[in-house]
Amino acid sequence: MRNAKIQRNTKETQITVELNLDGGEVAISTGIGFFDHMLTAFGVHGGFGLKVTVIGDLEVDTHHTVEDTGIALGMAFKQALGDMSGICRYGSFSIPMDEALANCVVDISNRPFLVFMASFEQELCGDYETCVTEEFFRAFAMNACITLHVSVPYGANAHHEIEAIFKAVAHAMQIAVKPNTDGSVLSTKGVL
Repeated sequence: MRNAKIQRNTKETQITVELNLDGGEVAISTGIGFFDHMLTAFGVHGGFGLKVTVIGDLEVDTHHTVEDTGIALGMAFKQALGDMSGICRYGSFSIPMDEALANCVVDISNRPFLVFMASFEQELCGDYETCVTEEFFRAFAMNACITLHVSVPYGANAHHEIEAIFKAVAHAMQIAVKPNTDGSVLSTKGVL
């Protein structure tokens, strides 16, 4: 199958996510320019077909829009991966962006967990509140049922640090979702 469509509507957000693990158009509209830029980078660098449309309560702040998009994107990956058989399962990638470095390691394990080791000196990138970056990846990891480790060992510009994170996660996910050689579940248990 390797594709999914998720619609998630609450009193705070209305979200549609379409995902194709094997490529396609990338079209993002969340109402937050910097977040659109990050999700576009995620789709392009992951080689995913990704369409995201969000109407959120931006009159409050960016938190609900960003976190709920992470929930919906995670749900889309979970749906597209099915029983998680036939994939390489693990992926890791590092991305430098000028002075910043971001590392990502992922295990598509059916065991949701996030380790997020990054802090940002600037509170805003445009209208995007940098503190919601961790909330996005927590929501994504929990709903995709993956173990996700993200770290930024150094950097000074929040735009560079966050963009490097999104790209590193995209590349690590691209490696992890690649079909394996025999279609089996990569686990000594035989199931994830």
